[in-house]
Amino acid sequence: MREADLYAPIKAHLEAQGYTVKAEIGDCDVMARRGDEQPVVVELKLTFSLALVMQGVARQRMFDHVYLAVPVSSDRGWVLRYKDIVTLCRRLGLGLLAVNVGKGSVEAHLDPGPYAPRKVAAKAGRLIREFDRRVGDPNTGGTTRSKRMTAYRQDALRMACCLRDGGPSRPAALARAAGVDRAAAILRADHYGWFEKLGPATYALTPRGHQALVDHAQDCLSLGLPTL
Repeated sequence: MREADLYAPIKAHLEAQGYTVKAEIGDCDVMARRGDEQPVVVELKLTFSLALVMQGVARQRMFDHVYLAVPVSSDRGWVLRYKDIVTLCRRLGLGLLAVNVGKGSVEAHLDPGPYAPRKVAAKAGRLIREFDRRVGDPNTGGTTRSKRMTAYRQDALRMACCLRDGGPSRPAALARAAGVDRAAAILRADHYGWFEKLGPATYALTPRGHQALVDHAQDCLSLGLPTL
């Protein structure tokens, strides 16, 4: 397939909407006009790429209605990236057209337009709280397969250390000793398998919890916790 194979379906699609269509007007792959309306510009590529996006952004310096056009694809990559592609185009104010060369048809997935992202305040708040609660900078940016040290895990380590040194404890007492206000919730959830309930509102450290203090000895030192 050639980029030129996309032109006939795009031209027919626009002409069906009353546009006059011409190719290769200056740097524009396709330009269309309908009466006195502002021009519509379409940039063609065989795959969605940074080069295509940059072409579209360059055309936006001259015109408001800019589309990116790529062939319809059943490739797994397109399916996996589709949501991100649409989000990127919407964020940049670019339209997106998918061309079925075999059928000679075009499907508009997105029209150009201004975009003002809606802030997700709740998620932003969680990230800010995590930043403020986390002690130090125990992780390395860009890692994907190693366990992350979170503020939650740091609190659990503080509690585990207190249980190791002081023995079974009630949640309120543990919260005071460890300086963790959410101690009761962490004990109930027990996400890491470090804590076990011995009786009414009394918790102890499990063998897995003892091992976690060994495995995270360096992290405990960073938190100012005693190690064995």
